[in-house]
Order: sequence, then C-alpha cells, then structure tokens
Amino acid sequence: MTFYRLFAALCALALASCAAMPPPDTAQSAAPPVTEAQAETLVQPFVIAANPLAARAGMEVFERGGSAADAAVAVQAMLSLVEPQSSGMGGGTFINYYNAAEESVVIYDGREVAPAQASRTMFLDADGEPIGFRDAVVSGRATGVPGAVAALAMVHEAHGSLPWSQLFGSAIATADEGFIVSPRLGRFLTIDFPQLSVPDADSYFSRPDGTRLQIGDRLRNPDYADFLRRLAANGPDALYRGETAARIVERTRQGPLGGTMTMADLANYRPVVREPVCRPWQGYRVCVPPPPSSGVGFLQLLGLLDRTDIAERGPDDPQAWYLFAEASRLMYADRDRYVGDVPTVPIDGMLDPAYLDSRAALIGPRSAENVEAGTPPGASETVTDMTREPAGTSHFIVRDAQGNVISMTTTVESIFGTGRMVDGFFLNNQLTDFSFNPYQADGSLAPNAVAPGKRPRSSMIPLIMVDGEGAFAGAIGSAGGNSILAYVGKSLVGAVLWGLPMQDALALPNLIARSNRIGGEVGDFDPAIVEGLAERGIDLEPGQGEDSGVHAVIIRDGGRVDGGYDPRREGAVLVGE
Repeated sequence: MTFYRLFAALCALALASCAAMPPPDTAQSAAPPVTEAQAETLVQPFVIAANPLAARAGMEVFERGGSAADAAVAVQAMLSLVEPQSSGMGGGTFINYYNAAEESVVIYDGREVAPAQASRTMFLDADGEPIGFRDAVVSGRATGVPGAVAALAMVHEAHGSLPWSQLFGSAIATADEGFIVSPRLGRFLTIDFPQLSVPDADSYFSRPDGTRLQIGDRLRNPDYADFLRRLAANGPDALYRGETAARIVERTRQGPLGGTMTMADLANYRPVVREPVCRPWQGYRVCVPPPPSSGVGFLQLLGLLDRTDIAERGPDDPQAWYLFAEASRLMYADRDRYVGDVPTVPIDGMLDPAYLDSRAALIGPRSAENVEAGTPPGASETVTDMTREPAGTSHFIVRDAQGNVISMTTTVESIFGTGRMVDGFFLNNQLTDFSFNPYQADGSLAPNAVAPGKRPRSSMIPLIMVDGEGAFAGAIGSAGGNSILAYVGKSLVGAVLWGLPMQDALALPNLIARSNRIGGEVGDFDPAIVEGLAERGIDLEPGQGEDSGVHAVIIRDGGRVDGGYDPRREGAVLVGE
C-alpha cells in the first residue's frame, strides 16, 4: 500500500518544487502488522483532492497505517495552507463517512452557525435595505462559528487510528519551509476580489517590496505552522478556546461592519451527527447529507432524469443536454423554494415517486418559458429563496486499506473567505449564505433568514454510493456554490449513464440551468450542441463552469478504482497498490 500512482502531471511538478513532506517529529507510527486473514480483505487506499500536496499528505498518513479519518485531517490541514481561496481551518464542512465493517453511512455536519447575538437584520443598512454584497463578504459579521476542525475531531475520535498529534507534520513542514504559488492560486491573486483589499490578505500575499506574489514565488506561513503545532498538541481546543479563539473574536468584531461572535460561541460549538438521505438509483443506493445541505434536491434531479431517456443518449446528443437542463430547472425551482429552513423541508414529498412523475411530465419538446416550484406532499406555504452562494469551496475523497471512506466538502465560502486572517488561516464569510433580507413582501419572515445558532442552507452535497450488497461503490462532490448540484449531476450522468471513464466525465462541459437562468462553458461545447439547444429554446450563455471542482471515484468491475479530478483545478488522484 506504500506505492501509488499519480494521475496528474501537475502533482509531480508541484512536489518537486515544494518542501519535503515528512513531519518534523521523528517519532513515526509504523503500520501495525497485517495478518494473512486481514490481508485478504484489504483494498486499495486512495486520496483524491484539489491540490497534489494535499493528496500527498493524505497518502503519507496511509503509509503509516492511518485510517480514512486520519488522512482527512491531514488533507484539510494542507488544503488550508495551499488552497486558502477554497477551504481552511476557519471554515465549515459536511463529512459523509462510509463504515466498511458495518456497511453503513453517517453524516457529520460541521456547518458554521450564526453567533448567539446574531440578529435577523444584521445584513440590513440604516434604511432597512440589504447592504452591498461586496461589503458584506469582507465584514466581521459575515463570519460564522467555524465547524471544520470540530467535525474532523469528532470523526477522528470515532474512527481514527493514529494519534491526533501525528496528523499535522506534512502541513507544518510545508508552512515552515514554504510552497510554490501554483497557477490557480496565482491567477486568483490577479483578480479584483474584495478580500484581497483587506489588510490581512494584502499583507499575506505581498512580497517584501510590497508587490503581489506571482506564480512560482515561494509562500511561507510560520503563523499557521505555529497554530498547527498547538492544534496537534491540544486538540480542537487550540481553535475553540484560548488565544486563537480570542483573536477570532477580536478580528470579527473589528469594523467595518463588525460582528457579534463571543468566546462562548466558539466554546459551545458542536458538530451534529445526522442520518443521510438515501435513495436507489441505477442499481446503487445514493446517500447525501440532509438539510441544511441541498442533498434532497440532488436526489430529486436524479429521479427526474430517470424519467427521461437521457441514459440512452450520450454527450454528443443535443437532446441529452436539453433533458439535463430542463430537469435541472425543475429541481432548482423546488430546491430554492423548499430547502431553506430546517425542519420544514418536505424531504419525502420532494422525492415522492408520484410527485416526480408529475414534475418530469412537464419536460416537453421545447424549453418552458417559465419554471416554477411544484407542491410536493407535505410542503408548507413558502416563497423562493434566491440567496447568492459564492464558490470558494473544495471537495476531497479518501479511502483507507480497510475500506472506510470519507467524502468531504469543505469551505470558507467566498474566495479567501472574508480576507481576514487569524494565526495564518482565513476566516469564513459563511453567514452570507443566509438571505440578506429577512422579510418577505408581506412582512413575514423569509426562508433562510438569519437566526441565532442557525446553520444556513448549503449546496454542498458530499455523496457516497453503495451497491446492492452494501459495499462502497463510489463517491463524488464539488465546489461551486449553488452550481454544485449541476456539476455533480453532469458528472454522474457521464460516468454512470453514459459509461465514460470518470476523468472524461468530469471534463465534460458544465451546464447550469437554475430556474430561468441557463449558462455554462459555451466554448467547450460542440457548436452542434449549442445549436441544438437553441432549436429547443435554450440560448446557452457563458456562465461559471470554470468554478467547478468535482472530485469523484467509482468502483468498476473487479474492484477497479476509477477516480478523477476536475481538470479546471489542480487536483490529483493517488491510488495505493
């Protein structure tokens, strides 16, 4: 299991240019002896992540006999350093965990929560109007109590093999010695994100002469290395209590638009263990997180597509993409209407077979001019929530030699979170996932409104599939804000319905059809597809397809690992032998 294959040429380049990976602590934990009976049940471990250094950090844990829970901690610690635009220790997560021994799936909800003193009007100005989005995303009040570290600690306590203190060596060494600014990170540093004007981010990404770092420069983060040493020694209390917690509170309360977070908010944060929502699909059982995740919307999309003939078509058929677009529009209409406030989400109603039949029947030969939400069984009266959801997110998948799997979507919300930093990591702006205006036109409370201790709606849907016998069969997830559901849907259609290799499925052009807004990677579609969609009433416009970050794996016949990373990012697939 100590040998691996790298399916990303970029990984080799990045590893060659970066600091050595072994932890500074020379006391390594060796893998325990494997009996002959155990050897017969071992499977290929793998790590799929958006950055090759993060993937290598996870594989290094496996080489020392670590579990999937151990590897996930190491991967996230590295991502926080080398992909700070997407996720980090100051953010939140949903973790989908497959227990191989029990053939069970459980969800760990590490979503950020609003502080106890948060108010429903916190994103309104003095005139009662929503504040500007660019002002909100860099504000102190945008930061929710972070949950990623607490959720990882909970998973590690339940499923870890190596000591917590031995999971941060790779990230510590890289933070101390520095890493090479990658093309993706370097490109983001040239874009006019409001976060880069925040003094913390501006200083962090500046050279000694004051100019901005560029691709190929070395970036060191000694503050983060020091924090990780304390996190390794003291556990999650290093973030939720003590000096780091005090600095988080201080930084979020500073203007402009300071927040209300307290030390008590951090100390009282608890992840939530939830039952997944699972449904059969194409011979698999697909399991996603329940609300506040939008997993139920994604399962609805699969159900709608099953009621079309998209599986009999292929990526070169305009009708296939038309069906995907129309099913997506119907799904998003329902998702935006009903997946806003827990516990009123009509999960069973949205997935009711008769209701899905009625919704799929709305897909005609030509695109509908308007798509509205239906009325699933058990739905209460509500209105559509069109909350903006930025795309600063990452997804990774790890499987250990015992067959345990973690599919984890992790985020700081917008690119570089709020741009505010504490101890070398960015603070999230996750509370901008709430509706800025808490009131409807009639004065009643809007869906997804801010409330103390509340977790905002999320589009993150880390997914795990099992086969008919309960064995692990695949996993997938993505970055991309509300487009995540479309990105993951397209990828599973390609890999499962059209039988494409996973890497080819992820490389298919993205098409995002949310209600009456349809966009995608127009230039990557064959002109015949674009023309065929236009003939069916869909004028495809440039969208945000480049923001996808789909990472996925499916177990093919004979147990072969067919993994893929999104070619729009800098991912890697490492598979043990």
